[in-house]
Parts: sequence; structure tokens; C-alpha cells
Amino acid sequence: MASEALNSVVFINLPESFKLPVKDFSVDNTIPLPVQITKEQAHKDDFDTSSLTLEMILAGILTILAYDTNNQHIDYYRYLLKSARPEIQTELMEAAILKARNEDFDIAEEIFASLRGLDPENMITILNSALFFDERASSYRRSGLHEDADAYDAEAEKYYKICLCVEDPFPDAYFNAGFFYLKQKNFSLCKEYFESFLILTESIDEKNIDENVRYKRQRAKEIINDIKSRNLEDDLFKSAYESIQNNNEEKALDEIKAFIKKNPKVWNAWFMLGWALRRLEQWHDASKAFEQAIILGGNNSDTYNELAICLLEMGNLAECEQKLFEALKIEPENTKIMSNLGILYLKKGDTKKAKTFFETVLAFDKNDELAKKALENL
Repeated sequence: MASEALNSVVFINLPESFKLPVKDFSVDNTIPLPVQITKEQAHKDDFDTSSLTLEMILAGILTILAYDTNNQHIDYYRYLLKSARPEIQTELMEAAILKARNEDFDIAEEIFASLRGLDPENMITILNSALFFDERASSYRRSGLHEDADAYDAEAEKYYKICLCVEDPFPDAYFNAGFFYLKQKNFSLCKEYFESFLILTESIDEKNIDENVRYKRQRAKEIINDIKSRNLEDDLFKSAYESIQNNNEEKALDEIKAFIKKNPKVWNAWFMLGWALRRLEQWHDASKAFEQAIILGGNNSDTYNELAICLLEMGNLAECEQKLFEALKIEPENTKIMSNLGILYLKKGDTKKAKTFFETVLAFDKNDELAKKALENL
């Protein structure tokens, strides 16, 4: 993607006839400026400077900021961009967040890259980049694209770590990193970062505390207490999760069973047991583990969805349907659950309902490969 984007940029020295419409900016004619050109212009031998506009130069600079941060003239380009568009940072951030919300991920990623190139030391940009990659990973994982999800999780972790290493501690970075590691089932780091967030915000006067900070502090305390009460920092639990991630389900079973022996009422452990058994296609035992997880408090969309997969494989289609709708009630926009409903109705021979669910998946996520293939087959 980087090479393709840079191929759309040419470097030119400004012709004498072109006056740069930027106040209080001293032009250095010895430095060539990057100019974004169209595909048609790229096929020509020479760029026609008569068609040059300031917007083409600024677009070229944004591309350099995103993909060529070691460019020897990058400071000059930053200065020109900020002089021409003093509010550019705010505008780009708003555009990136909007694109991310609409799941126009490639465009959002490019804008975030330009923002980091524009101001590499801006920790708000770095944190928002981490949050963007975190959300992109979650979206891909919901669509079953686990390798892509893992890659974007790694990108998210990279930017969280940058925020966590600055000399001036940034409380929101610790709070959001706590949730990132909660999702990764790394409960030790999750607890550590939530505790750091509490320490960094404990000096705020209770009378003047922002409602948002008060909510975050309460949420952090709840998660820390939950981790402690369930003994989720136990080495056996951590090792079992890592074993499953490394496709070593047999080892994970030994570890999670040993954990359950010591902590029989931890629903997360029963969920992990069911997860390992389901991956080994031991459908009956897996379903019993998921049922126990629900009894102990794990009545969330993931548990219902995993249980439904087992029931589907066991041929219990009526109960499978019930559990999938329970999951969808909890998380109405989860495309993974919708896809499983589509698969269920295919198995029941109801192609009309199956098609409806796969089309709904694509309405939420146009890149969902499973739904695309299912509709093609239909």
C-alpha cells in the first residue's frame, strides 16, 4: 500500500509563474515539493505544471507524512502544511475517527499515519492510533479473519506501549490499555494498567472530578476486584490461554482442568475448557462446559454463541437457534452471530432466512468473506 501511494507522488520545483498562496511562509526553491497526481497524469512523461494547485501539493505532503517519514525535507513539508492549513490536525483527526466508525479502515489508517507523520510526539494521536488498530482487530475477529485480527492487535499493542513509556504519564493510555489486555485475556497486565490508572487519577479532588473520570475509576476498580476474586492471574489460567492460542489444545485442557480443580466457580475457566474442547471437536463435553460457564455467570454473547456451535454440530438445531438469538439479543450487531444464524438456517433448509442473515452481515461488514461465499453458493 505504501509503495502504491508513493507512486502517485512526483517531486517538482515550483515554476516561477506559480505563486504559493500561503501567508507568512518563506518558499525555498531548492527543495522540490511533493505533488499528488492522478493515474492519467502518472502515465505521461512530464507533469504539466500548468495544472498545479495548492491542494495537489498538500495531498502530496500528506502522503509523504504517512509513508516516507525519513524524507530529508519532512520538517519543511510539515511547516508548509501547517502554514497553509493551521487547523489541519483537528480536521484530520475528525476525518480519521469518522472513517473508522464507518469501517472505512484503509482510509482511516492512512489518515492516522499522516497525523503521526505530522506530529510524531503527539500522544493523543498515538493513543487514537492504538484505539483504531484495536477496533480494526475486533472487527476482523468478529468476521472470522483471525490472522488479520492478530496483525492489527500487534499494531495496537505497539502504539499502546509507546503511550505507556512517555515520561509524563498519560492516564487514558493506561485505562484503554487495561481493556486491550482484558480482551487479550492477559489479566496480569490488565490489572497492572488499571491499578496504574487509579494511582494517576487518585490525586484529583473528588469535588472537581470529571464524571467521565469518575466512571472510569469505578470501572477499573470493578475489573481489578473481578480479576482478584476469580484468581485470573493464576499461572495455570494464563498458560492455558496461551496454549489454546498456540493451537496446543491438549496441553490447555490439562492446565485449565488443574485451574478448575482449585477454582471450581470461575466461569471464565469453564468457558476456556469449553473453548479447548470445541476446537478438538468434542462437542458434547464442550457444550456441558459452556452450560456450566453460563450457570456461574458467563451468560454473555460469546458463551451463548460457542454453545450454539456445539449444538449445531450435535444436530440440536432448535436449541442452537434459541442460544444464537440469546447471543444476538445481548450483542445485536455481532456479525459472527448473524453468520452462525445463516449457517443454521442453511442446515435447516431455509435458504430465504439464511440469505437474509448473510446479507445483514454484509450490511455491517462488506468485507466478510464467509457471508460473501455463502451468498455466492446460494
